[in-house]
Amino acid sequence: MYAVDFELYATCGKLGDEKVEERRSAMTDNFETTGLEAIKHLGYKHAARERALPKSRTTIRYCANGIRAIHRQEYEVAAELLGQAATLLAEMADDLQDHQDIFYAGFVQDAQKEYAEAVTFMALTQNLPFPLAPELSIGWAPYLNGLGEAAGELRRYILDQLRRNNFEKCEMYLHYMDDIYALLITIDFPDAITGGLRRTTDTTRGILEKTRGDLTIAVRQAQLERAMLTLQQNVQNK
Repeated sequence: MYAVDFELYATCGKLGDEKVEERRSAMTDNFETTGLEAIKHLGYKHAARERALPKSRTTIRYCANGIRAIHRQEYEVAAELLGQAATLLAEMADDLQDHQDIFYAGFVQDAQKEYAEAVTFMALTQNLPFPLAPELSIGWAPYLNGLGEAAGELRRYILDQLRRNNFEKCEMYLHYMDDIYALLITIDFPDAITGGLRRTTDTTRGILEKTRGDLTIAVRQAQLERAMLTLQQNVQNK
């Protein structure tokens, strides 16, 4: 596994003074070579990280602005922003291809999660099948966490629809939230594998139940208002 001649170390104690001096000189060169190689390797790694980190921040910003555009139903704007985010994600993967420890340090996964959230939210609001993680070229853990966070955006979307009295659409989006939660609770792996998905799942459940309660109250209130209006019209017609 390791290309090291350990028999060499075993013979060092049997060398004469002249040989020891030669080895000492070689050791000095060895230290210098080690330092140069380490600096070179870590320099490449640092440069790759410095290239990728700003791209992660920009990706997250594009996704946030894309979600804002989706809430405004500006889908063309959102599509353009998410396309730019996808480009940056691909560039980060290329930048860190030889530095997988940096790739999995966390900031790339954060960007992937925000991208998954925005893409799935956009698909759900248009009643379209959302792409899976391999189609987005991202990991399953950030993808599932992003899908869970999309449920929070659906809550905001439902509240907007409630203000417009679009109760049928609200029921449909609530069903999507329920489907997301039903999916997430089937993923039973340690957090080290799923990137803290259990916490996301618990949050999704809370958002789902709160939204269900808000929608139920709004529907009952609308029914009561219609009943009162009908009663008032009946009284006036008599």
